[in-house]
Amino acid sequence: MPACGKPDSKGPEDPLRLGRAMRLRLLAAVQALLADPSIAGLKDAPKLAAVVLYAKSRAPRGAKNDNQTSIWVAELGRWLGVGESSVHRNVLSPMRKSDALHTKVVTDTQGHPTGLECLLMPLWRARKSGGAVHPLALSKAELATLLRLIEALFGPGWAPEGKEPTPPGLLAGRTGKGAATDRLGLLLMVLTTRASGWLQLCGGSVKAREGRGAATLARLLGCSPAGARKVLARLTEAGVVAREHKATATRMRGRGRVMLLPVARAYGRTLVSAEAVSGSGTVFSQRPVGAVGDHGQAGAAGALGTSGIGGAEQVGEAGDQERPDSAELHADHASVVIPVVPPQLSCGFSGEGRGAEGRRSERACVREDQAADGQAAVVESASSVAEDGPLRGEKPEKSPVEGRDGQRAAGAGAGGRPKAVGGRKTQQRRAGLPADLRLRVALGPVAWLWQRLSRWQQDQVEAAAKTELARLESLLALPGGAPRLLADRLTDRLQETGGEALVTSPYGWLIRRGLIQRSSCTDRRCDDGIRLDTGTGCENCANVIHIRAARRARIGSDIDRELPGLSARERRRVLEDRLREHATAEAADLVRRREQAAVERARRDAARAAARERAEREQQEAEAAWLARGMLPCEDCGLPESAGLCPQCTSRRRTKELARHTETLIREAVELAVAARADLTDPDAVRAMIEQCERDTRTLLAAACERACCQDEDPDAVAHTAPQVARRIRDERREAALRRLARSEDAEAEAQRAFQSEQGRRWYRHNPTSAGAVAPATKAAYTARERAAEYLLTSRLEQLRAQTAVRLTRLAARPLDGGTARAVIA
Repeated sequence: MPACGKPDSKGPEDPLRLGRAMRLRLLAAVQALLADPSIAGLKDAPKLAAVVLYAKSRAPRGAKNDNQTSIWVAELGRWLGVGESSVHRNVLSPMRKSDALHTKVVTDTQGHPTGLECLLMPLWRARKSGGAVHPLALSKAELATLLRLIEALFGPGWAPEGKEPTPPGLLAGRTGKGAATDRLGLLLMVLTTRASGWLQLCGGSVKAREGRGAATLARLLGCSPAGARKVLARLTEAGVVAREHKATATRMRGRGRVMLLPVARAYGRTLVSAEAVSGSGTVFSQRPVGAVGDHGQAGAAGALGTSGIGGAEQVGEAGDQERPDSAELHADHASVVIPVVPPQLSCGFSGEGRGAEGRRSERACVREDQAADGQAAVVESASSVAEDGPLRGEKPEKSPVEGRDGQRAAGAGAGGRPKAVGGRKTQQRRAGLPADLRLRVALGPVAWLWQRLSRWQQDQVEAAAKTELARLESLLALPGGAPRLLADRLTDRLQETGGEALVTSPYGWLIRRGLIQRSSCTDRRCDDGIRLDTGTGCENCANVIHIRAARRARIGSDIDRELPGLSARERRRVLEDRLREHATAEAADLVRRREQAAVERARRDAARAAARERAEREQQEAEAAWLARGMLPCEDCGLPESAGLCPQCTSRRRTKELARHTETLIREAVELAVAARADLTDPDAVRAMIEQCERDTRTLLAAACERACCQDEDPDAVAHTAPQVARRIRDERREAALRRLARSEDAEAEAQRAFQSEQGRRWYRHNPTSAGAVAPATKAAYTARERAAEYLLTSRLEQLRAQTAVRLTRLAARPLDGGTARAVIA
């Protein structure tokens, strides 16, 4: 591990040994960066790139606010563990599209690229609007600490000429797919882990398959617990994470725990010692004398203070220290750090943040604010009643803020509780903006007005801002831009007013003017003539202005033509009168059209209601008819409640219909065979051929049905199979008849005439025997032969049916003999 500090204070300072205040400050900054709307929706590789560029950015120096970062694309890929092409495709391009990053290629005098200047937009916006109180506004020492931390975790390592080489980080060898996710997850876990090395796990119910460690990492990365479990497994395989279950008195499997081994080794702790510190018993380790900085008092003897979250410690006691074993300062920073941590970024420590007054937390040790030189004097920001805070269970008679240094809290601006004026109770207000990051961005321009509101007014403004943000999101094509639009609107409204100092009624101004969209036309996306979705001028407003200007010019020309001798003043008066008349007429026409639209809307509503009633009535009548039809008996067998026909009779009718259809197909097949082969001029021969062909067709049909169905098959199945077989026989007979008639003399003659006619066209006369002439002629002859065969078959079928009809008529007219008559009567 690079730059490992030693327990005896020998060797360089370890980048992983962070004080609690510094760790929370860096965690708040990283989480605020990842929660920015332009970065929150990106993948892990762009998120990690934003963190790297943020750590490598320059801190503001005085009035100069330089937010640019210079880096090579290949060097950025080494930080992320991916190739250069992946950086262009999967990192820079999505960040540019989401307006999270602006880049510029730097070239030398000869035009060769020398680097890439990157401007991280969340940092630029934070330093421009939030100032020093924004979570992203880290100082130079804090940025250097963050950079050293990520170098130790996944830095690529360097070996510059003439300088001491920088070794690679813990995950420098982890490249390829998922490398950025692993590196980002390790960074967030390190910033969430205390000096004991154990990761602070989340609460609540989690899935047993993934475990609490995976659920905690999933909340940090914003992914699913299943994906976080894979990341945790890869980190365990890399040797930077250790997972185990806590031992219990009953020797059963206890609660799972996750240890960050680099953090534990940085504080000189092994797995056994870490288990002892985090166990149920109280384990004390002697605090070194040389510990300095924000971790307590360094003295040769006497009581020592600590910055841990426990209570006061005596000599030889140490709770869960953040910087044990003679730790040195990791970076030069202010003695009193005021981390601005939003509530959603809190890690759950009691007394975690310091108030705006710079004093220590009420839960902290009494000696925490003592000077580093061991004197008993208390530093200037200490509280004289810190040990009587509400977190200790006492109930002080007066507010600590009022009794400190004999001063009285002036109001919400000083972070205290307002005093009662005139015997009435004053509602406590919130000095800071809401915890929601979207609301903090949207209400950032009116932060001073927010402080002047009461608690009830702040709640009303917050609700109105949420409603407006939701409405703006519905108007935008891409999500996430509503907070910036609302902030721009409030900025423009303040410029119109002349600044926040000229706003006499903050609540009324915010509710009735600042948060309200002012549409200059009928377009819902218009706000003061600007399109909300594109940021350009509203075309509808431009059309309205153009129409009004054209109308004014037309009326002016009419006045000049009708009244040429008017003076300028009289002409202006007449012009205004006519414009006023035109506006009145337009207003009356608008009222008339609205009334007509209301009447038309009422008519359509009445028509829809009538249609709906008619549909319901028809549906009820259909249901009644269906119920009545279900009560009817069967028409054939008389079975009651059979809906007119029972299933058995329905099947019987279906079988009869199939039999009739089969007979029709057999008759058509016989007619086709006879028409193609018989001599239709001999009626006797035709009749004999019909009888013989019908017998053959029925025999063929029976054999085909026997092959398709088993001998013991149900007669209904045979009845359903017979029409299909008969249809196939009829189609085969038709094709055979057409082939037979196509070889007849009439068809051949028709084909020969078509061939000669096509060959004799004027564009083939110069060479009628060429391939270009013979091919179309052959095609025409083939078409003519088929058409002649179809015509001959149709003619012969009509002639055959006519002869059959005549024969049946004669048979019907013949009188029956005695035996036949008796058989018919019987």
